[in-house]
Amino acid sequence: MFSDEIAKIDWEQTTKKIYSKTESDVLRALAKERCDVEDFMALISPAAEKYIEPMAQLSKKYTEERFGKVMSMFIPLYITNSCTNSCVYCSFHVYNKMPRKILTFSQIEDEYKAIKKLAPFENLLIVTGENPVKAGVPYLAGALDIAKKYFSNLKIEVMPLKTEDYAELRKHGMNGVICFQETYHKENYNIYHPRGMKSNYEWRVNAFDRMGMAGVHSIGMGVLIGLEEWRTDIVMMAYHLRYLQKKYWKTKYSVNFPRMRPSENDGFQPNVVMTDKQLAQATFAMRIFDHDVDISYSTREPAYIRDNMASLGVTTMSAESRTEPGGYYTYPQTLEQFHVSDSRTAKEIFNALKQHGREPVWKDWDESFDELSLVKC
Repeated sequence: MFSDEIAKIDWEQTTKKIYSKTESDVLRALAKERCDVEDFMALISPAAEKYIEPMAQLSKKYTEERFGKVMSMFIPLYITNSCTNSCVYCSFHVYNKMPRKILTFSQIEDEYKAIKKLAPFENLLIVTGENPVKAGVPYLAGALDIAKKYFSNLKIEVMPLKTEDYAELRKHGMNGVICFQETYHKENYNIYHPRGMKSNYEWRVNAFDRMGMAGVHSIGMGVLIGLEEWRTDIVMMAYHLRYLQKKYWKTKYSVNFPRMRPSENDGFQPNVVMTDKQLAQATFAMRIFDHDVDISYSTREPAYIRDNMASLGVTTMSAESRTEPGGYYTYPQTLEQFHVSDSRTAKEIFNALKQHGREPVWKDWDESFDELSLVKC
């Protein structure tokens, strides 16, 4: 399990290594065809800031070699904001006095129909708070069963599950799982997650192993930028990515760098701030480090950043997102989990991407693709 591996990596020593990287280390990493985590440290270090332009061009080169000019489009659907956790930075936390919504299956289907009217989305991300009693595996299975009638690629972003639960949801059409570790800083993890299932650091960090053991086709990873030193957190994610790729090599991986926005409860404010330039640097560094990983930008980021980064490393984007349960049809005024920065319609985003030389696609995976590949083998 990865919890055993990360226990061998010291946070403070890793931070010192990142900040001790020199221009020579950066140039050495840029000259390599395949980088290791030490090279990645150099590429996200302050020493690499003056090399942002050559990093951008190299990131663009590797992206187009692997993905062409395709931008995969997806849309998230929050089906409940009911949550038993107390994450200090999240609007859904259990102590926040707000209306809690758990969509019925009929309401969920109304949401699916409303989404299909926005654009020809085929990639759907189903999102919930963490409430295993009221919105557990049977509830998710039901939502997936209905979704199969409308979408060809189904992913979930929910509480970490058991291996057998991931395997069960695969039978109901689930193709991928997204899970943010939030931060890999174990000593401070419980400061941000003081109670609830999410307070168990090992259970969460080992969820990715359980996904791999269940044969999940696509695994999405991320750290929440704003909790701890962002460079160190992203390096820890790079270690995690390499571990997973080696152990579950048939699985496809994606990464995300969501920057924290102010929460609805007017409480927690980000401890660290990642500038736009630093977000670009982290994106370029990740693409140079791994040519095959999907890099995703959500509508947390403003339109100008998403447009500019579309040709420089990003391969997956959400569009016309609503972060409240039932936000497309049933409850459009429910409290959001976070504020959307890119509020353009899916069609407006589609047109903007075309103007930037990208080819937005609504469908890029179907279960039949894997079945066909097995027949050919």
